[in-house]
Amino acid sequence: MRRRNLADVFSRRYDEYFRDRSPIPFEIQTRDGAILPFGVTESAPARFRIVVRDDPGHDALATLDQLRVAVAYLGGHLDCEGDLGALLNMRRFFSDIHPIAFLGRWAPSLWHGRTDHDRRAISQHYDEDSDFFLTFLDTRHRCYTQGVFAGDDEVLEDAITRKLDIALDDIGVKPGDRVLEVGGGWGAFSEHAARRGIDVTTVTLAAESERFLTDLFAREHLPVTVVRQHILKYDSPEPYDAIVNMGVTEHLPDYRATLQTYARLLKPGGRVYLDALAMRRKHTASTFFKQYVYPGRSAPLLLHQYLRQVAHSPFDLLNVEDDRHNYYLTCRAWAQRLDARREEIVARWGEELYRRFRIFLWGSASGFDTRLVQAYRWTLQYNPISA
Repeated sequence: MRRRNLADVFSRRYDEYFRDRSPIPFEIQTRDGAILPFGVTESAPARFRIVVRDDPGHDALATLDQLRVAVAYLGGHLDCEGDLGALLNMRRFFSDIHPIAFLGRWAPSLWHGRTDHDRRAISQHYDEDSDFFLTFLDTRHRCYTQGVFAGDDEVLEDAITRKLDIALDDIGVKPGDRVLEVGGGWGAFSEHAARRGIDVTTVTLAAESERFLTDLFAREHLPVTVVRQHILKYDSPEPYDAIVNMGVTEHLPDYRATLQTYARLLKPGGRVYLDALAMRRKHTASTFFKQYVYPGRSAPLLLHQYLRQVAHSPFDLLNVEDDRHNYYLTCRAWAQRLDARREEIVARWGEELYRRFRIFLWGSASGFDTRLVQAYRWTLQYNPISA
C-alpha cells in the first residue's frame, strides 16, 4: 500500500488554512522519528507535536479527517505532546463530512421512540462508574455543569457553590417548598437545596446516577426523592413550587414539548432555573462528539429558537446571563484535574476512556475559548394568565 506523504499533505493544507488566520506553529513526528515542522520559526516555536506511532496512525492523519484522527488518538495510534488545546483550537483544519453518520443519529429514535432512545443515549455517557467522574469534578458538590467564577483564578469549588446559590435565589424557594430537578447527576443541586430544608424530587435517566443518588440521600438522611424516568413522561399528583434544569436542555431539543411539561408540573407563579451550552446552529457538533461523547438527539441550545417558543408559552423570561467564559474556566479545570489523575484513571478504567474524555474536556474548553460554543443561564416564571 502506497502511503501519502505527510509533509506534502500538511504543507498544502497549512498554507490554505492559515491564509486568513493567525498561524499556529506545530510539528509532526513521523513513525520513523523524523520531525516535520509547520510554521515553526526561531521566534515561533511549535505549540504542540503530533506523534505518529504506527502505520494506522499515519494513514488516519493523512486523511485530514477529524473523526479518523480522533479515533486513531483513542486507539493510541496518534499522540499529542504539548498544548492539546492549541491543536483543538484548529479543529477546522481537519474536515468533518460524514452524512451517513449524521442520518444515523436520528434513526434509532424512530425505531425505539423518542424517550426510550434518549434513555439509551444518556446511559452511554453517564453510566460510566461514578468514581471516574469524581476524578475531575469539583470535590465539594460533584456538579457536572459550569460554575460562576468571581475571577479566573478562583477555585472550581467556590464557583460551583456560587452557581448553586444563584439557582436557589433565582427560583425564590424557602424551606418546605417542593422543587423538581431535571437530571440528578451526582446530587450537586439536590444536596445543596435539601440541606436548606427544600423538598427535592430529582429525575434521571442513568442507572448509575440513580444508584449513586439513592445511596447518597439515604446515607445523609436528606429529603430527596430519586425517580428514574424521562421528564416528558414524569407526572406528579401535586404541582411543584419550582423546577431546576442544569445542563439538560441540550438533551431536550423539543423546546415546545419541554415548556409544556414545565407548565404541567408547576404552580402558577412558579419559576424555572436553567443553564445550557449553546451554538448558533443546532446540528454543528462534530461527528466524533455525536458518536463517542453524547450520541443520539442531544443538541446545543439555540437561544433564538428557544426564546421563540417561550414567546408562545405561558412563561415570562426574567433574565438571561452569558456563561461562556464561566464554562470555559470550568472545562479547563475539569481537563486539568483529569490529566492530573491520568495514571489512576488508566489503571482503573483504561486508556481509551481517559483519551475520550481528554478530547471531550479540552475540546469543550477550546470551543468556549474560541467562541465556537456559547453558554447561558436563564430564569422563567409560569404565568398562565398570559398564555
